[in-house]
Amino acid sequence: MDTPENIPHRTFGSLGNRSFPYTPTRTVTASSKWSDSFRSTSTTSSSTDSTTFWLTPPKAWKPRMRFKISGSHDLRRHMTLRALAISVALFIAFVLVASTLFLLRAGVPSADVMEVHNLGSYTPILPELPAPKTKVPDPVAWLKENSDNKYAVSDGVWSSMSLNKRPKAALISLVRNSELEGIRQSMMQLEMRWNHKYQYPWIFFNDEPFSEEFKEGTRNLTAAKCYYEVVPKEHWSLPEWIDEARFMNSLEYLGTIGVGKGWMVSYHHMCRWNSGFFYRHPALADYEWYWRVEPDVHYFCDINYDIFRFMRDNNLKYGFNMNILDDARSFPSLWSRTLSFMRAHPQLLHPSANLTWLLDSETHSYNNCQYFSNFEIGSLAFWRGAGPSAYFDWLDRAGGFYYERFGDAPVHTLSVGLFAERRDVWYFADVGYMHGINRFCPRGREGACACEATRVDEGFYKLVPRKPEDTCLRGWLGGEWTRKREGWSREGEVALGGDGYGGYEVWGDE
Repeated sequence: MDTPENIPHRTFGSLGNRSFPYTPTRTVTASSKWSDSFRSTSTTSSSTDSTTFWLTPPKAWKPRMRFKISGSHDLRRHMTLRALAISVALFIAFVLVASTLFLLRAGVPSADVMEVHNLGSYTPILPELPAPKTKVPDPVAWLKENSDNKYAVSDGVWSSMSLNKRPKAALISLVRNSELEGIRQSMMQLEMRWNHKYQYPWIFFNDEPFSEEFKEGTRNLTAAKCYYEVVPKEHWSLPEWIDEARFMNSLEYLGTIGVGKGWMVSYHHMCRWNSGFFYRHPALADYEWYWRVEPDVHYFCDINYDIFRFMRDNNLKYGFNMNILDDARSFPSLWSRTLSFMRAHPQLLHPSANLTWLLDSETHSYNNCQYFSNFEIGSLAFWRGAGPSAYFDWLDRAGGFYYERFGDAPVHTLSVGLFAERRDVWYFADVGYMHGINRFCPRGREGACACEATRVDEGFYKLVPRKPEDTCLRGWLGGEWTRKREGWSREGEVALGGDGYGGYEVWGDE
């Protein structure tokens, strides 16, 4: 090993103002391998030693930059300015692409959100439909490919999702200041189960301005944006064609016969607004999809896909979670008004409209089945269409929202039946939900739901005494869902204390 004393002494020349690299002086000897092969060939210099060679650049010589990279040994790397520029450009491009991809997938923790489990043992429940004449989307295939929180976002990157065509959608709620605690419960559960991963905005509607307490109490529950809107006065008051005295008499009558909330003026306004005015509110003008959220409801299950993307990508118009019966005394003239509309405007009806599941098997009149609209996911473009808007206006002018108690659930149910086909509607059988006495918990989602599985049509008739031949949901599904066991009879089951709906072959838990 060389010691300081044994290291040869070297002298260093001056570079002066030259721009080329510095090389220390090297003495040329007879045995030097540099003596012949590395002598200067410049015609402008008579010097032949190595120092002269390096201090006199050849004609083809170009300045180079030298970088020293530390490691086990010092290595000398030479890079032209052009190569450096290309490398920097490539690096910047890489950073931009990587950061964009990161933003699109940001906020998806590997343990909590990226819970790739596909559909597990859950199988979507589909209605029996005729074969389509043209190619249509496959919602089940979509769910299998995207039930992994693929489009989840994190705080502060909502706007970046426009790069990936994020649906223009919102969670909407018609709620009073006095219902703050009820809507907080609904928000907390839906945020925990779904929206904390997707951060769709909340839009609250009220017939009066929201209090600061309400605003603060709701904003604190979500990282998404919140908006607070007031319903226009003309949408929350008696229209000019309604006879106020007749309306007051109807309130008394509906209360006397026990029609639910039929004696409450505000309830009539609410049913009317939810039926046909909500999608006309200016606050929703720039939105294409909505999810209706009521106060005091429960969401039992984790949802691991973007519901609005699911609706949009599969060309769906309406989504529901339960089918129930309503009290026919609430809307005695609804079906006759609907028939008169159909006769007056046949051109507005969907070519594949099918109301079979909504008709009584004997009288062929409306059987009072309905989509439970308290859980409702839908396309605003559908409601803004000529058919649904004209149908609502027809019913509104007839006075049914005030002289009777037309509800938004039967009005929406008949609208979907008239202006959409069955394949445009999706049954969200994977979302556990409860509102009051109406409750549903899916099968096949054990571990993802905080509820005990129920049968698909449990409690569908709790509100009314008169029952159709089949439960409302089974009528909508059709096919194997309506087949009965051989030897079973409704009369026999009822005589033994049953509800008359225990003879089905398929229950959904096979």
